[in-house]
Amino acid sequence: MAADPYTYALTLLARRELSAAQIRSRLKKREFPDSDIDAAIGRLQTSRALDDGRVARAYARTAASAKGRGRARILREIEALGIDRSTARDAVAEAFAEVDEDVLLAKALDRKLRGRQVQNAGEFRRLHQFLMRQGFEPGKIVRALEARGGRAFGDQ
Repeated sequence: MAADPYTYALTLLARRELSAAQIRSRLKKREFPDSDIDAAIGRLQTSRALDDGRVARAYARTAASAKGRGRARILREIEALGIDRSTARDAVAEAFAEVDEDVLLAKALDRKLRGRQVQNAGEFRRLHQFLMRQGFEPGKIVRALEARGGRAFGDQ
């Protein structure tokens, strides 16, 4: 085990970007004193080795472009990392300035339908729920499903 929380936190950050809350949690698990944890986090933030904004932007870019998730889910996931809402919102806005959410929605739907049309009301509901969990907006989901043959099922 590292002798001090600063060194241990640097070791963690050498592996991957982590938020201040994640670092704090991992240091607490190692039973470092709270005052030492606070000092280590302050030092890491001062040296810019620890930056919640950078973590949020990187996470949002990856979740949008590589994983194809929608705004709402990415926002929830960034907040779950312990990053404040305004930083998370800014990161999501920046990521979606580079990515077209309608294209992400279409790709997610293509993966599920594999070239087929929506077959029935049950499938419409399942697809709608899946896309909601992925973080896409309800209105956009309905329009995309209706364009894929779900027009007859959208009112149910």
